[in-house]
Amino acid sequence: MDRRFFAICSVVCMLSFYSARAGETPIADELPSVKLIAPYPKLKLNRPVFICHSGDGSGRMFLIEQDGKILILPKEKDGTPSVFLDIKSKITRVDNEEGLLCVAFHPKYKENGFFYVWYASDKPLRHVLARFSVSKTDPNVADAGSEKILLTFEKPYGNHNGATTAFGPDGFLYASIGDGGKALDPHGNGQNLQTLLAKAIRIDVDKESDGKAYAIPADNPYADGKLGRPEIFASGLRNIWRMSFDRKTGLLWGGDVGQEKFEEVNVIVKGGNYGWNIREGREKHVKGMPETGKETFTDPAWVYGRALGTSITGGHVYRGNRIPKLQGAYVCGDYTLGNIFALRLDGPKVTGEKIILKQPKNIASFGEDPDGELYVIMFDGNLFEIHPDDEAPPVK
Repeated sequence: MDRRFFAICSVVCMLSFYSARAGETPIADELPSVKLIAPYPKLKLNRPVFICHSGDGSGRMFLIEQDGKILILPKEKDGTPSVFLDIKSKITRVDNEEGLLCVAFHPKYKENGFFYVWYASDKPLRHVLARFSVSKTDPNVADAGSEKILLTFEKPYGNHNGATTAFGPDGFLYASIGDGGKALDPHGNGQNLQTLLAKAIRIDVDKESDGKAYAIPADNPYADGKLGRPEIFASGLRNIWRMSFDRKTGLLWGGDVGQEKFEEVNVIVKGGNYGWNIREGREKHVKGMPETGKETFTDPAWVYGRALGTSITGGHVYRGNRIPKLQGAYVCGDYTLGNIFALRLDGPKVTGEKIILKQPKNIASFGEDPDGELYVIMFDGNLFEIHPDDEAPPVK
């Protein structure tokens, strides 16, 4: 989410200095163009940042507004969203990138009613991962008094929060965490294994251990805590803004916002070190930390240069049925220029790429419904479904 609110002017100035493609993969001509359709034509949201379903068979879609609300989208096209949870009093949003940023519903949400949120708070400035419960009497309202804080730690600045939470196929909760803010990672958090900043973490929320409200999976890379924080799953990540699991392969895909030259798509693997702030993309970062020669870095799956944008919004591997030609492709976008990309995949490798839609809006997040169909939300308050470009318009 870095520079999402003030980067457009700087991009225009830099376009002539960077290649459009950064020497990447060939264009995949078979990937289809798409269009955006507003399922709720009259709906206007307040800085929406996240959308997902609850996985409980209800088909409900939940949407986060950055100022601290989780909404349930209406079933009727002219309906009004209902407020599921409002924690505005708990969050801080002094910086444009702070606030309530994501939610993950427990795989057994239908039985236990647990869901997990990540938000920024202050006094001191900090990250908070907390569990809430649904009301015992109303499935469409959360119990605002049920908060249980699982993890909290201070952060030096307001930006680079990262903050996507998602349950993996293994049942563990994963979260992305930015490097703490400012430019160039001034505190060197990317390569510091004693901090959770600039990391992806993995915890077991169904157990408690060592005085914590969660347990450490036994195969986490630093589970014994000797070489690094036991929660760490992967390191060297500047600011993963949205990550997701492919519901078919189980691979974890994330979009890592770049500093000066490149935006990255990463397959986030256990023990992976993605190089920040020694590297950006696949190149040495000239203003970053010096290499020691002992590092083993995990290459990004795909990078793009400044002519295609400045701030990636990670998406999802498409597994729906609405757009057959898009099946199995990773769909992501760029915040600043509004490009929506599709990447043809061979397992964790990107074999082809295509801009499947050029549009002017600032892309805040992508989301999946229970059937794997994709939504995209914009910071200006608009919500869209992604449809094939050649689809007939709806009958009025």
